[in-house]
Amino acid sequence: MSAMFPLIVEGAMTRRGGKVLVGPVDLRLEAEGITIVIGPNGAGKTSLLRLLHGIARISAGQVTWACDEGEARRRQAFVFQTPVMLRRSVRDNLAYPLRLTGVDRVTARAQAEVWAEKVGLGDALTRPATALSGGERQKLALGRALIRAPDVLFLDEPCASLDGRAMRDVEAILRSAAEAGTRLVMSTHDMGQARRLASEVVFLLGGKIHDRGPADTFFDSPNTAQARAFLRGDIVE
Repeated sequence: MSAMFPLIVEGAMTRRGGKVLVGPVDLRLEAEGITIVIGPNGAGKTSLLRLLHGIARISAGQVTWACDEGEARRRQAFVFQTPVMLRRSVRDNLAYPLRLTGVDRVTARAQAEVWAEKVGLGDALTRPATALSGGERQKLALGRALIRAPDVLFLDEPCASLDGRAMRDVEAILRSAAEAGTRLVMSTHDMGQARRLASEVVFLLGGKIHDRGPADTFFDSPNTAQARAFLRGDIVE
């Protein structure tokens, strides 16, 4: 079990230009599972993930890991909806996070080849990352995040622009990562994907948590009228 958990969030809030983006939020995350964050556009999903990951400034409250902050930062990763590709080969993109931590070039490149196979890019090692398709780029971003074996991985709608086949491949990678012990916290606008992946669901509205629970309970009988309306496909504000 990861020494990072539990993650305890107490009254946490982040603002931009005087506007509250998310919060106040109270949340506790344990070491296992896949937490899926859902809610309408503008609900604060991305801001919540950034707050938990530590790349959004905390305006109030606190986010506390079970280990010290420096260690927590080293043991987590973030995959963005539109990942940035280094102007290097697929192999060198994958090796880059290891090189940053002092791993020698030969070892890093060898591990990169292993992870290229794991994410379905084994035949693309020498291709420029900038020439990959959208689905291939997202697979590369996942491999680049997972190659350091993070304890927790945050993902901001990683399948938003992918077709069905690429989405299926990405979901398989995520399931494998969760089974290997990486804690996943992911936002999505796709309720089918949420149902397929989630062990628990957090429903955001207006920057606040309006509902939360185990996936089977949440999808069968959400606690709030807003969550029920959202799952029906109604416009929720």
